[in-house]
Amino acid sequence: MFSEGRSNPLSGGAHAPRALAMTLPPSRTFDQKRSRKVVSAPAPKPAREARALPRRSPLLILNVRRWTLSGCHFAGIFNHMSILRLSILATVFAATSLRAESPAEQKILDAIKAPELSVVHLWAPWCSNCQAELKSGGWLKTIKDNPRVKFYFVSVWNGGEDGRTMLTKFEIADQPNVTILADPGPRGSNHIKQFAGLPLSWIPTSWVYKGGDLRYALNYGEIRFPVLQQFLEDSKSEWSHKGEPSIE
Repeated sequence: MFSEGRSNPLSGGAHAPRALAMTLPPSRTFDQKRSRKVVSAPAPKPAREARALPRRSPLLILNVRRWTLSGCHFAGIFNHMSILRLSILATVFAATSLRAESPAEQKILDAIKAPELSVVHLWAPWCSNCQAELKSGGWLKTIKDNPRVKFYFVSVWNGGEDGRTMLTKFEIADQPNVTILADPGPRGSNHIKQFAGLPLSWIPTSWVYKGGDLRYALNYGEIRFPVLQQFLEDSKSEWSHKGEPSIE
């Protein structure tokens, strides 16, 4: 089975030792490499296993810090929103306060400074309560019974129309102590919410002034004209009790 000129490694010929020397070292070398792999020192265990228990404390502290930072973050957002709300309210208030006065308001503000009594009546021709007051004849009688009192009929929430036609129908427009005015503000949700510095949420509304001071304000319902007449009389009174005995 072997070719001529070569010795069988197993026959004990002269060349046998050399053949063994050539074949064994690779095997031995492989075994040495393999043995080095087998007997190599095991890798040290990760240090985290030894510190696994103490590590919970930093995680807890980290979570607490995160919650603290989150609370501070939300607090900052809340403060920012509060400041934003205040800014919006301040802007709305300023816009309302700085609303340009209409010519009717300016005339009323000047007129109510007079020393005599003034009645400012805010109304609108389409208002059923205002119409009911006119139909009763109470306004015409009160105007005629108080010739020294100035009456100002100011049409509001009516797009600038003064309603003179309706006042003429009830003989009010031609009275010498009556002045008819109109605010240009529209009817609807955008109507004015104040007039001459006072809130306005209902019509008819009537205010009694003397010397620039507001004496009586009727801001709701319909006027009971005997009550209005009493208010006019009371507005002339000094309401002084000098000389009367004290109850103390």
